Amino acid sequence: MPDRRRARQRTGTWAALLLTLVLAAVLLTALPDGNREGGRACTGRTVASWSADAALTGEFARYGDDAGRTDDWTGGDGTHSLKLPDGRVLWLFSDTFLGPVHPPPNPSGESYAWRETTAPMVRNSAVVMSGGRLARTLPAPLFPEPAGGQWRWPVAARVEPRSPGSAERVVRVLLWTRAAAPAPWIYGVPLATEVATLSLPDLRVESVTTVFDQRTVPDPSRRVLFGTTLVARDGWSYVFGGDDRQAVSRPVSSAYVARVPDGGLGDPAAWEYWNGSEWVTGTRPAPVLGDGRRTGVGSAFSVVRDGDTYVLFTMAAGAAGLGTVSAYWACSPTGPWHGPTGGFSPPLPSGGVAAYNPQAHPGLGGQGRLVLSYDVNWLETTGAAAAISGNVSLYRPRFVTLRLKPAR
Repeated sequence: MPDRRRARQRTGTWAALLLTLVLAAVLLTALPDGNREGGRACTGRTVASWSADAALTGEFARYGDDAGRTDDWTGGDGTHSLKLPDGRVLWLFSDTFLGPVHPPPNPSGESYAWRETTAPMVRNSAVVMSGGRLARTLPAPLFPEPAGGQWRWPVAARVEPRSPGSAERVVRVLLWTRAAAPAPWIYGVPLATEVATLSLPDLRVESVTTVFDQRTVPDPSRRVLFGTTLVARDGWSYVFGGDDRQAVSRPVSSAYVARVPDGGLGDPAAWEYWNGSEWVTGTRPAPVLGDGRRTGVGSAFSVVRDGDTYVLFTMAAGAAGLGTVSAYWACSPTGPWHGPTGGFSPPLPSGGVAAYNPQAHPGLGGQGRLVLSYDVNWLETTGAAAAISGNVSLYRPRFVTLRLKPAR
């Protein structure tokens, strides 16, 4: 009798162990992409420390103040970068001032380099950096404006195969197409996400393709534009986007994510959108972050990978968002996103100015350092043109260097 009892106990033990293993396998299979990366669970991240990057900020000041040419970049916003295969860095900007910059009228006093109020402005531009020095501005605007009061703002970019499996590589640039409209749409209404293909190494624009058209969405505040940031991983580009709820005086916007296989960014049929439970094509995506109150993103934000963890940087919700960067983290592009954590306030010039569009530049960091830019502009729309013409430093990117640490 004791032997039979021990045998039944051993059988029950092995059955329980087998059931535990099966349940564990099911749970692991059900977890979103990224939770099992490398066989390890990801851990939270927050900002450990930061410091102003005076050298990189100064390089843009040097280049912008150089009066050697009158058709090059002197200031702009919407700062994005892409490291090219030959080591150069392509810098992409949205609204951009060209033309000459004049030295301060009183170099020994409190005065600033300035540009004429009639200086030309284009909706997009690109500047090439080589060996850490800004070298030249490509003919601007780089991406031609559509007719009918529309324009294109470049956002994230990636070097990828010309088509899936191709050995030839090209540059793909995400574009936001917008159109002029009355208040509250002072920055235009969103129309569509496009993808431009540029050849390498000459960076010639070959084509522009619409990949996500939003013109049929009646409420402009519910239209989603993709490409504020992207993260490449395991043969996919995870492309993040947002809506324009801030334009109609709501507190914060929501974040969305799509994915595209390598080589497919320019193919609308290759795009898949997260609908809250799975990746699908041809449907409206569901938000992955943003409750409309405490959590959410600004109109532009940035996502990077730190080890197994995804980290998102955005301007903080509410009044703090005028000058404070906050962070979220997740184990998967689809979330759940945790935060906000790690807020910090980068340096701003005095006066009525605000910071916006925090963007990470992974191609410039290394050794545990992450380079982050933020744009600066005059806070009020009234008098903004005169303010940023009278002080050219008000419309140029500034940079900080971050270090991350595990979140408690």
